[in-house]
Amino acid sequence: MSSICKKHNLIPYPPKEQEKLGIALDTIGKLPINGMRVKNENGTCGWYIWCGEEYKEDSDFFSPLCVEHIENYLLDIKEYLDLPLGYRFLLAPNYEDIWEDKGLLDEV
Repeated sequence: MSSICKKHNLIPYPPKEQEKLGIALDTIGKLPINGMRVKNENGTCGWYIWCGEEYKEDSDFFSPLCVEHIENYLLDIKEYLDLPLGYRFLLAPNYEDIWEDKGLLDEV
């Protein structure tokens, strides 16, 4: 079991290595690191990852990336990807926040 899920008493829902996530490549290197997991569909795992304070809804803000390659961009977040659908995380030096956001699973 993922230590992050165990720590927060959550049942892990790990993505498959070949599934895709959305990552804002232009934001890599900024802090904090943000993640949110929506419903998975069409070969995606539902994760969207960006760094920094700014989140954009532009259609080109996120790029697709296979889960197996996330460590090439953000080494320390792999086990956070085991968090269930409808969860978010925010990471900064000496800071970790994980919470459920039921609004992420609402139908649009």
